[in-house]
Amino acid sequence: MKIGIIGLGYVGLPLALHFAESGTEVYGFDIDTSKVEAINSGQSPIRYIDNSRIAAANAKLTASSDPAGLSEVDGIIICVPTPLTHQREPDMSFILSTLDLIGPHLRKGQMMSLESTTYPGTTDEIICGFVRKLGFEVGKDFYVVYSPEREDPGNAHFNAATIPKVIGGTTPACLERGKEIYSLIVERLVDVSSTRAAEMTKLLENIHRSVNISLVNEMKIVANKMGVDIFEVIDAAATKPFGFTPYFPGPGLGGHCIPIDPFYLAWKAREYGLNTRFIELSGEVDNDIRNWVLGQIMDALNAKKKALNGARVHFLGIAYKKNIDDARESPSIWLMEAVKAKGGMISYSDPFLPTFPKMREHHLDLKSIDLTAEFLEGVDCVVVATDHDAFDYEMIAKHAPLIVDTRGRYRKAAPNIVSA
Repeated sequence: MKIGIIGLGYVGLPLALHFAESGTEVYGFDIDTSKVEAINSGQSPIRYIDNSRIAAANAKLTASSDPAGLSEVDGIIICVPTPLTHQREPDMSFILSTLDLIGPHLRKGQMMSLESTTYPGTTDEIICGFVRKLGFEVGKDFYVVYSPEREDPGNAHFNAATIPKVIGGTTPACLERGKEIYSLIVERLVDVSSTRAAEMTKLLENIHRSVNISLVNEMKIVANKMGVDIFEVIDAAATKPFGFTPYFPGPGLGGHCIPIDPFYLAWKAREYGLNTRFIELSGEVDNDIRNWVLGQIMDALNAKKKALNGARVHFLGIAYKKNIDDARESPSIWLMEAVKAKGGMISYSDPFLPTFPKMREHHLDLKSIDLTAEFLEGVDCVVVATDHDAFDYEMIAKHAPLIVDTRGRYRKAAPNIVSA
């Protein structure tokens, strides 16, 4: 078999590597020519994936910005972004533009799988609808499945091959073809009755996390007011061997799934006359926690007889979670822009993002600053926004006049450290 992967980002590239490492020929397609060139030259565009792994896979993996090569593959796996619009409605533009681009190169007998997180019904309504317009009969001469990605960037314990893979087919024949292809790399396949069930499964996984993270963030505010260390409480509660899963607070939800997925389901539920109040509330709590952290920064500066307007505020980490180079939907960036809007002078340090990344909606002309004692002593406030392990927290605490810690990295009280 030959497999085509569309989108060589945090989901598509690891998937392509696993197929290539299994001995399967892979055609990786991406419109980003710099990414394509890097992969073909044995260079990894993702920090936590080693160059040596890319170079070793290149015997089977070919990256290209030409969709024509997809006509030669047996299975096509779509791994493109599915963000929200400003109105918090699903943005299907990446999926639609992908289909328009590859449509002329599809042929009978191929299997197409969508891995992008989306609302229940996307595969039936958009993917199958498009395939039928091309004259194919789904389940007879073209096969369509939905198999949601479960990638956890930077996780050394689990990967696309070892994480159980949920898959739903449009027809039983579609399901069997999809399982045939994914079984080349996945140790355990979990088949469900339909593509809608598979789409709903992915949403439930991430909404479960969204609701619980929002809950613990709200608990953090209450604990802070009462003078209780929320991290001590979580650690104590986690000793219960049943009925409790620890989630940890921070400056807000981040990443390409958790802040977005609740609104995908809420939007689709309205089509059925349903109001998902509990799910949407988690999104509101996320906005509240960001504003609360901003208030904590302002209060901490005020306690030092300084205003936010004109203050030099330095952020540790702009990735959405520690030890990765992915800044999508990062609460750190929201906080940076909010501080800047109120007159603060912002800067950041992030060993994984030396230059502020190109993003659809955020544009800051900044570069990561090396942390030195002299630099830290010259800022008014350091915000621990993303707690990368690479930071020297002891040195930072020694020289920074004020630290606002949103991640619980500093567990011991100190005059210059404020928990947020």
